[in-house]
Amino acid sequence: MDKYTYIFKGTAFTSETNKKVAILKDHLFCINENGVIEDIFNSTHDEYSRLIDAYQDNDNFHTLAAGQYILPGFVDLHVHAPQWAQSGTALDLPLYDWLHTYTFPLEAKFADLEFAELVYDDLVTTLLKNGTTTALYFATIHKEASLLLATICAKKGQRGLVGKVVMDDPTQNPDFYRDQDAKTALADTEEFILEVNHLSKETKQGVYPVVTPRFIPSCTDEVLTGLGKLAEKYDTYIQSHCSESDWAHNYVQERFSKHDAFALNDFGLLKDKSVMAHCNFLDDEDASLFAKTGTAISHCPLSNAYFANSVLPVAHLQEKGVDIGLGTDISAGATPSIYANAIQSIISSRMLEDGVNSSIPASERGVPHSRLTIDEAFYLATAGGGESLSLPIGKIKKNYSWDIQIIDTTVSSARMPIFSPDEQPYDIFQKIMYHTRPEHIQEVWVQGDKVQF
Repeated sequence: MDKYTYIFKGTAFTSETNKKVAILKDHLFCINENGVIEDIFNSTHDEYSRLIDAYQDNDNFHTLAAGQYILPGFVDLHVHAPQWAQSGTALDLPLYDWLHTYTFPLEAKFADLEFAELVYDDLVTTLLKNGTTTALYFATIHKEASLLLATICAKKGQRGLVGKVVMDDPTQNPDFYRDQDAKTALADTEEFILEVNHLSKETKQGVYPVVTPRFIPSCTDEVLTGLGKLAEKYDTYIQSHCSESDWAHNYVQERFSKHDAFALNDFGLLKDKSVMAHCNFLDDEDASLFAKTGTAISHCPLSNAYFANSVLPVAHLQEKGVDIGLGTDISAGATPSIYANAIQSIISSRMLEDGVNSSIPASERGVPHSRLTIDEAFYLATAGGGESLSLPIGKIKKNYSWDIQIIDTTVSSARMPIFSPDEQPYDIFQKIMYHTRPEHIQEVWVQGDKVQF
């Protein structure tokens, strides 16, 4: 008997490069017991007909219906999990006011594990329904609630990278929501790392602990130093915010007389497993440091439009060798959809290239060579996220995890504008990227297992 646990027959879209999508038309995708793509065969391969004859009457052979297509599962590199409970509110406030008036009081509520479970269970389900198979999460300062989020990811089948947030500086954080002190924050973080590592041993798709200083302004030097040492000791992922806004960027310069990137690096927080959110104010020296250390950027275009005071120059940073993926930044980004953020990344890049101040001559208004295409945005949503995490995810490719979403373009309640049987596959791909809503996503698979919504 053949070695495959599942075989899927259909058409898939995946990134060939960061600038070009590949169309795998009428292929067979062969998945092994570990949930990994073992083989891919096109219709001219000798194995194609033999496998169809051998498997087509079995329950583990899946033939996509007309109008259905396979896309890689999306990778969301920046989610504030507790903020799902306030998504879509208070986005008119400046960042500092938004945090202290709305966000910190909400996050403080996650000391209540019943409330935490209610929100986290709904969020993980919602992200899966939106095609997100891997998510990099900020939780809260509460060790128990953060572990609960990792447990929910494990149970529901999502690949979750979860961080217990650290924010210990009494001069920058409210008394009702901060770590007691650096020593307590570091002890809780180490216990959290050990517990998630234990949980991961029993989780097929993987859950991972993440060292998570909220951002430099919320942390003392002592805790930043300690977190760098913990990340080194346990070889964990690291996440934080970096050079997000004028306020945050200027604060770090005043405190350390250097940019966020170099300050974080001094504390041992820029590594191959580091993902920094936003990074809108990186200069070329900062970008070179990111490339040298292997640090990736989570690009959050919708959130940046509200709070970052600038547009991330994605194309320029990629030319500098920096890995970049997409993040929703719930709730500063008010949607759980990576589709929406992929589209916004294109819109923002066009605005950066063309400029927005009509009082300036068109030839001087924008930043040349900034625009992104739909292929590039798709790469950020999928393969770019996988490469940012150094995981074999985000592509429909041999030896990659079978993390996929099956899109049905014919859903009657939200039919896509596809009216000809001769429509070119690439045009269908573009329409999928611009029009997909949760009702189009018929199935989601993570590490070779179908998840339940």
